[in-house]
Amino acid sequence: MYDKILSKNPYQLLATAAFIDLFILCIAWEWFISPLRPGGSWLILKSIPLLFAIPGLWQGKVYTMQWASMLILLYVTEGLVRILETGTNFWMALLETLLATTGFICLLIYLKPIKKEAKSLAKQKLQAEQK
Repeated sequence: MYDKILSKNPYQLLATAAFIDLFILCIAWEWFISPLRPGGSWLILKSIPLLFAIPGLWQGKVYTMQWASMLILLYVTEGLVRILETGTNFWMALLETLLATTGFICLLIYLKPIKKEAKSLAKQKLQAEQK
């Protein structure tokens, strides 16, 4: 099992961990830490899209990482908007922003060489077709 973990790219692992932590944070925040309404709120449902991304991130699926990098920007935005609140919500929003930003940056760093290689292969294919 440890071989499986050690064979993964560190940025892939960090992105996956950020998504898992963000999922837990969203549930805890909206359920019992500081919900909009006492007893929890329907805002807890914002955590569901993260669940769809986590398996693909863990498996290293490039397509999942691409759409997850766009999805995570919603959480960055929410964190930046809610950081203007006071008390516990400020700290939760700060943590959400940090986790989402970490996940986003790790995804970009992981995807950059893959995108570069894809562009290079497309360029080679185009040149071969022109000859």
